[in-house]
Amino acid sequence: MAQYELTAPISDEDARKLRSGDVVFLSGTIYTARDAAHKKLCDLLDEGKPLPMELQGAVIYYVGPTPPPPGYVIGAAGPTTSYRMDAFAPRLHSLGVKASIGKGIRNEAVKQSLKDHGAVYFGATGGAGALLGTCIKEAEVIAFPEMGPEALRRLRVEKLPLLVINDSVGGELYVQPNLEAVGL
Repeated sequence: MAQYELTAPISDEDARKLRSGDVVFLSGTIYTARDAAHKKLCDLLDEGKPLPMELQGAVIYYVGPTPPPPGYVIGAAGPTTSYRMDAFAPRLHSLGVKASIGKGIRNEAVKQSLKDHGAVYFGATGGAGALLGTCIKEAEVIAFPEMGPEALRRLRVEKLPLLVINDSVGGELYVQPNLEAVGL
């Protein structure tokens, strides 16, 4: 098991060195998008229109945060189930997305895409949305405001705790647990 502090956007070199079971504390700029936002991004690509975000090195967090309580920039920001984005993820990887954050398993096409494009899939702790929200220091809706919690947001995070679930060489923590990595 290795532990890293990384800054997003993520370089190809950083994504390729990660292995399933590694712990990552992620800082920098990431984006939120769930299935409806993914569809809109792909529709923009199909129409030849510009995207509201840079994809090269991007990290996409599968989250629909709650409204912020007084004094906070965002509310609870726990991960959503990732398989709903599986139809869109390979295309976004091919355009430079280096990581996604969610919970649950990914399909075979996504796993192959991670290998083909040197990307990774991070797991964030489900049920800890309020705690994860404290790692978010800035949040701004940058597209699709009509979608409410599912709008595309740019976040600035500090030391967001993540676990590498699928790496760029085919490792998968759910299939072959790295018990040392999780303290067992």
